[in-house]
Amino acid sequence: MSEKILIVGSGAREHAIAAALAKSKQKPALICFGSARNPGIDALCVKYSVGKIDDAAAVSAFAKENGATLAVIGPEAPLAAGVADALWAAGISAVGPVQALARIESSKGFARDLLMKYGIPGNPFYKRFESMDGVEAVLREWAGRHVIKDDGLAGGKGVKVCGDHLHSLEHSMECCTEMSALGHPFVIEEKLEGEEFSLMSFCDGHTLHHMPAVQDHKRADNGDKGPNTGGMGTYTDANQSLPFLRESDIAAARAINERVAAALNEECSAPYRGILYGGFMAARDGVKLIEYNARLGDPECLNLLTLLETDFVAVCRGIVEQKLSDVRVEFARKASVCKYVVPDGYPDHPRVGDEVVLPDELPMGVTMYLGAVDVKDGTLVATGSRTVGVVGVAETIADAENVCENVVQEIPGRFFHRADIGTAELIAKRVEHMKMVRS
Repeated sequence: MSEKILIVGSGAREHAIAAALAKSKQKPALICFGSARNPGIDALCVKYSVGKIDDAAAVSAFAKENGATLAVIGPEAPLAAGVADALWAAGISAVGPVQALARIESSKGFARDLLMKYGIPGNPFYKRFESMDGVEAVLREWAGRHVIKDDGLAGGKGVKVCGDHLHSLEHSMECCTEMSALGHPFVIEEKLEGEEFSLMSFCDGHTLHHMPAVQDHKRADNGDKGPNTGGMGTYTDANQSLPFLRESDIAAARAINERVAAALNEECSAPYRGILYGGFMAARDGVKLIEYNARLGDPECLNLLTLLETDFVAVCRGIVEQKLSDVRVEFARKASVCKYVVPDGYPDHPRVGDEVVLPDELPMGVTMYLGAVDVKDGTLVATGSRTVGVVGVAETIADAENVCENVVQEIPGRFFHRADIGTAELIAKRVEHMKMVRS
């Protein structure tokens, strides 16, 4: 009898997870507990339920009722709410850290303090606040070169950066006062200069298998303009690095992930079983940590799960059984470009309810993952967040960008995307910027 695997979540990341599991030679039966009904995931599942994905009791009850033996948790909110804890308690193995370990993402202060306590490199200057006491002095000391972050989860939108979002001391004080008034602890950090990249690792608590490096694009508009989003798209290179990175940068990021996994094990007396996702900055004086996430990145995993050649069920089993050292994890040595199609007005005032018309056929090398969509009266409609992720895979970034862009252009309606992701022009800017930073 085939294994029954629960997927928690209903976005494009979870569609990519479902598609990767469905490709397994082990032919698992898939079930999903999501916050909405994603038809892409639904088509791959034998059972689908809609509810609150951060309701640990509801998720574990659904898993138990439907005979799940393994669960893969997509988003961060269920991890922070202890869904993995509830699943393990119900006898169901979970890919995703338990609540105490998920603090690596759910508390930025916890992550920074962990690096400090265990002597792990990568921290910039930082200070965590629960009130306005001492805030002005720190802002003045780091005038024009600070970042303010909500300590907790904010859907990728809880970060304000000098020069981008903050244009005066008064503005920074207002931002901190607002968070303090809401009862949100916050962190003030040194603003780092360099190029960002994501490095994720499959982790069973002892063994880590590192994934190719990815660069995300947070800003909504071409040329890195506009508001911060959950991520407008990503690219990877065929050599599993990025054009602006050195081998030493990749090695440093991998080493930080490895040391953090060990530190978490010691700090929490429990193995970290899931995906450890470091958001890094290649800076003048080495690799710095921007933040940690406790799950697969979205959109990064759309690229990575498309490129994954190893049986994903075997990887998940290796994680939960702490036998990842027995699994040879391999990714296709190809480049990939992912672009999200999003509703006009996203992220601040997105249109909702527009029909989503997708191409009848996809060219070779292109995969599509459905995100914030629903089916109303037989019609696919957008629900206000990132609608469709399109991934192009080819021998070079330029070719992957070309096949991806051609498909994205075919999607009509009141939607937009970042046409510059993966283009030679944008990558050349990244390379030049990094040369300038290093010099």
